[in-house]
Amino acid sequence: MKKRIVVHDKELCKFSRCGYQCIKVCPVNRSGDECIVVGEKGYPVFNEELCIGCGLCVKACEKAGFRAITIVNLPKELNESPIHRYGRNGFALYRLPIPKPGYVVGIIGPNGVGKTTVMNILSGNLKPNSGNMENKVTWDDLIERFKGTELQNYLENLSENKLKIAYKPQHVDLIPRVWKGKVRSLLEQEGDPTILVKKLGIDELLNKNVSELSGGELQLVAVAAVLLKNADFYFFDEPSSYLDVQQRLLVAKEIRTLAEKKQVMVVEHDLAVLDYLSDHVHILYGKPGAFGIVSNPYGVRVGINTYLEGYIKEENMRFRDKEITFDVKAHVTDKTIPFLTFPSFEKKFEGFKLKTEGGILYKGEIIGVLGPNGIGKTTFIKMLVGQIKPDKGEAIKDLKLSYKPQRLIISEQDAELTVGAYIQSHVGSKIFEPDFKKVIRYLGIERNMEKQMKNLSGGELQAVFIACALGREHDILLLDEPSAFLDIEQRLNISKIIRSHIESNKIACFIVDHDLQIIDTISDRIMVFEGLRGVSGFGNRPTSVKDGMNKFLKNLGVTFRRDPQTGRARANKPDSQKDREQKELGEYYYAG
Repeated sequence: MKKRIVVHDKELCKFSRCGYQCIKVCPVNRSGDECIVVGEKGYPVFNEELCIGCGLCVKACEKAGFRAITIVNLPKELNESPIHRYGRNGFALYRLPIPKPGYVVGIIGPNGVGKTTVMNILSGNLKPNSGNMENKVTWDDLIERFKGTELQNYLENLSENKLKIAYKPQHVDLIPRVWKGKVRSLLEQEGDPTILVKKLGIDELLNKNVSELSGGELQLVAVAAVLLKNADFYFFDEPSSYLDVQQRLLVAKEIRTLAEKKQVMVVEHDLAVLDYLSDHVHILYGKPGAFGIVSNPYGVRVGINTYLEGYIKEENMRFRDKEITFDVKAHVTDKTIPFLTFPSFEKKFEGFKLKTEGGILYKGEIIGVLGPNGIGKTTFIKMLVGQIKPDKGEAIKDLKLSYKPQRLIISEQDAELTVGAYIQSHVGSKIFEPDFKKVIRYLGIERNMEKQMKNLSGGELQAVFIACALGREHDILLLDEPSAFLDIEQRLNISKIIRSHIESNKIACFIVDHDLQIIDTISDRIMVFEGLRGVSGFGNRPTSVKDGMNKFLKNLGVTFRRDPQTGRARANKPDSQKDREQKELGEYYYAG
């Protein structure tokens, strides 16, 4: 069994520009064997049986300005062939999660370790090849491999086309490109949406054009469209992105109801939502872009905590050097030097009005902005930067502002650019500065610099947008939902980057997000928005994190507690003993 794999990314490989440096430096080639040879269409091909793992080809590729080669030593405990491999020297997936009728199966893991591959296999869009590059693997071979397991029956039905599949994609921003009509027409293709849209609170969207929808509205429409389908297996890829806390819990409730009769699998990076809606969890771990391994199933609490710990005891597998924990200390801000007094705003639209209180912004301070969708948070940010003119109050003047919008939309022209060219078009010569290069590396963008923007995943695109916002000259940074599409480790990394950037440069930041763990981690103070969705909104002046969280969650009637092992946020079940206790104490967030 192979203990080492070599992954070669053809999109990043520029052999005509580097002159095959990987072949030239390989010591096995120099000794007379053919470890690396020129293959089809001129791309180098790596013989994993001959590779000694010296890494000289990797270094030569990086020195030439590319990062097309990854050499990975597989875990010693992995005594099996992959479920699927994307060609010779391609990404490899090991094992599969197990669909369980009557339960929600959650998938947790970093981006790039095979969640999409899992979905494609279980949905029948990709026939697994067991690592056989000659594609001689039959369905009978695959079924035999899983004989006597819970997957046998599922794969038998899949091979005979007996399963109807429904899939909610990750990148809902692309929906308006493929559907130009009304929301009602889109949903009525799948059935009568009357009852479901009322449950999800989107009945007022039925007569809107899909192109007019916000990110949160697109997500809810996409979820509704999948829930309406008559299928056997339902896959939801990050259903909480762009949704506020209340909407996330509503969607989770509907998914749980669906799972009572159907097979449901969910990929989710908001730990509180994953905890709330899942019954079982599989951990995906490995080397992003190189290989992924699916763990055995766990109960949801144990599974999430095992993932955060980074060590699977049953498999004696450590897949992360450090355990992820969350600070349970009370927030104490030392920001005392005034930086800016921002104004109160008033703005009336047709059918909607917004008022916000002004306040003082301090040097090195990050203001978290919380509130339901549809009550003016993004409008407030756009008034600050001058994209929307308020009826009362003025945009921030005489200061440089850098704004990352909520939706990750790029033009058709920009879609053809490489990541490096796109970032340079936004930040100029700063792309060559050492400090900005560190940001690029820490955000995980460095390896993708030669990729085209159109080929990026949602998480990769989010990282690029954040890098552009950080790289532009600014005194105030404004970020609208930066956690969308990012995995938990990326979210924490970005929180650290933003925190360091704001404090070291003695500037300030507003950050809108719906991941309570991120807002709790990054904020010095919180600005809570209240109101009636789509009708009116009111933005309170900034207050302490504790007071802001309690005010926000009290308005929703939802309580959160901390997990005693990791400190992570866990939503209490409605009317549970813990829920009632915290409400009596007035501690809606992290009591005890």
